[in-house]
Amino acid sequence: MSIPITGISSMATRQVLAELADAYARATGCALRFESVGGVDAARRVRAGEPFDLVVLARDAIDELIAAGLAVAGSRVDLVHSDVAIAVRAGAPRPDIGSEAALRQAVLAARSVGYSTGPSGSALLRLFERWGIGGAMRGRLVQAPAGVPVGQLVAQGEVELGFQQRSELLHLPGIALLGAMPPGAGIRTTFSAARCSASAQPAAVDALLQYLCSPAAADAKRRHGMEPA
Repeated sequence: MSIPITGISSMATRQVLAELADAYARATGCALRFESVGGVDAARRVRAGEPFDLVVLARDAIDELIAAGLAVAGSRVDLVHSDVAIAVRAGAPRPDIGSEAALRQAVLAARSVGYSTGPSGSALLRLFERWGIGGAMRGRLVQAPAGVPVGQLVAQGEVELGFQQRSELLHLPGIALLGAMPPGAGIRTTFSAARCSASAQPAAVDALLQYLCSPAAADAKRRHGMEPA
């Protein structure tokens, strides 16, 4: 029996990696164990020396791990492009988000706005500053704890308007997905994978990485609200 390949990822890719890991295991007999946590926590655990075989994070975070010698230079593959979408609680009024100006007004009108700890959350705060509403939003911004979907806060009524990767909102009950952010305000993250330097089975991991970025994985990525990179 082969040694399981272990991986860690951010929450944004949890669902698609679960589907792809299952398909790969059925096709090859190779056992896979993915753990998905907040992206900041995933990077911290790799930096702390936990013996994962591969890591899946935003491309910039992967590059930082490669620069630190914790992921293997040359092993990085880009997996998906992931856009931020917007949600409200199921049954709540659906604000107009069809243009950048309309979205800005919807944000200003919201009693509370939820965002994530990941790169998309940082990009959203920069967008608010560009719009000149950073100060006006203080006190109304709610950052979801690491590993907690923004959509969960929306469903529970803790925030009125939620922004997160579409893949993390797509399958959550209790919310209504309004759609992607409009042209001029879109936030897109590229998620990549790399072999960890701690891996003791480089050939097996590299074969998995090639599958994850192959055409065979494309349909699963689209089903989970992402585009193949």
